[in-house]
Amino acid sequence: MGMAASQARFLGLTARKTNVEYEGQQINQQRTALSNQSANYYNDLLGMSVPVPPSVDSYTQTVYTFEDGALTNEITAMIAQTDGTYTVSYLSKWQDDYVPVAASTSVINVQGGQYYVGSVALRVLGTEDPSVENDTERAAKQAEEQAWMVQLQDKYGTDEWYIRYVKDTTSGQEVPYFYKKSDIDNNANMVDENGNILSNINCYTIGSDTKVEEIKAVEGCRVERDTSGRFIAIHIPNNDGTGAYTQYALTTNTVTDQDAYNDAMNEYEHEKYLYDQAIQDINAKIEIIQAQDKNLELRLKQLDTEQNAIQTEMDAVEKVIEKNTESTFKTFG
Repeated sequence: MGMAASQARFLGLTARKTNVEYEGQQINQQRTALSNQSANYYNDLLGMSVPVPPSVDSYTQTVYTFEDGALTNEITAMIAQTDGTYTVSYLSKWQDDYVPVAASTSVINVQGGQYYVGSVALRVLGTEDPSVENDTERAAKQAEEQAWMVQLQDKYGTDEWYIRYVKDTTSGQEVPYFYKKSDIDNNANMVDENGNILSNINCYTIGSDTKVEEIKAVEGCRVERDTSGRFIAIHIPNNDGTGAYTQYALTTNTVTDQDAYNDAMNEYEHEKYLYDQAIQDINAKIEIIQAQDKNLELRLKQLDTEQNAIQTEMDAVEKVIEKNTESTFKTFG
C-alpha cells in the first residue's frame, strides 16, 4: 500500500471511528433519557395510594333500646352533664295498625266516563254508598271514609280520592282500596281499544305501619352500668312534677349500616379497579422502556465491537505509514 493510499485509508478509518463514537454518545444520551422516564414511572408507583377496603367496624355501632309498653325507644344521644346526670334523646317507635299504606297497583278501565277495576265501579271517597240501605250505617260509613280522606291527604297530598271495596275471603270483611284522582287523570288518555288504562295506577289500602316520634333532650336522666361499663338501665324523670323517675332496662344491640357499608365497598372496588389499571399502564410503559433500553444496549455493544475493529485496523495502517515514512527518509538520506 502506497503512502497516499495508506493516509487516505487512515483518514477514512478516523472518520468512521468518530461517527461510531458520536453514535455511541447519542445512544448513551437516549439511555439516560429512558432511565429518567423509568425513574419517573417508579416514582409515580411509589406515590400512588393503595386503596384500603372499608372495615365493617366503621359502620357498626352499639344501640341501646328500652321498651315502654307498646313503644320501642332507641337512644340516639346521651350527653353527660357535670352533675352526673345525662341529657338523653331517643326515637319512640310503635306500630299503627290502622293507617293508609301502599298496595299493589291496579289496571283501571273507563266505561261511559266511569272508572272501573274489573267490574267494580270506583266511587268518590266520602260520598254516599248506594249499596248501603240503612241510613245509620250509611252515615257511619261516610264518617269513616272522611277520616280516611284526612289520613290519605296528610300522607300522600291533597287530592280527591276514589274508593272500592274487596271482600276478604278469610275474614269476610270488606277491605277498602283507594286511588288518587290525579294518578288516574294523568293516565286517562292512555287507553287501549277496550278502554283499559295502559299504565298501572297506584293503589292504597288500610294497613299497618311503623310510626316514629323523636324525643329530644330529656334532661336529668340517670343511667346504670355493669362491671364492663356497658349501660344496663336508664332512669327518666316523670313529667308530673314530683321528681320521681321511671326505670327502664336497656337492651344492647350491635347494628351495622349495611347499605352504607355496601356503598363504601362498591367505592373501594371502583378505586381498586382504577388503581390496578394505573399499575398495569405504568408497568406496560416501563416494559416498553426496558425493551428500548435493551435494544440500545445491544447497539452500543455492536458499536463497541466496531470501534475495536476500527482501532485495530487504524493501528495496522499507522504502522504501514510509519514504514513508508522511514523508507522515504532512507531513500533521500
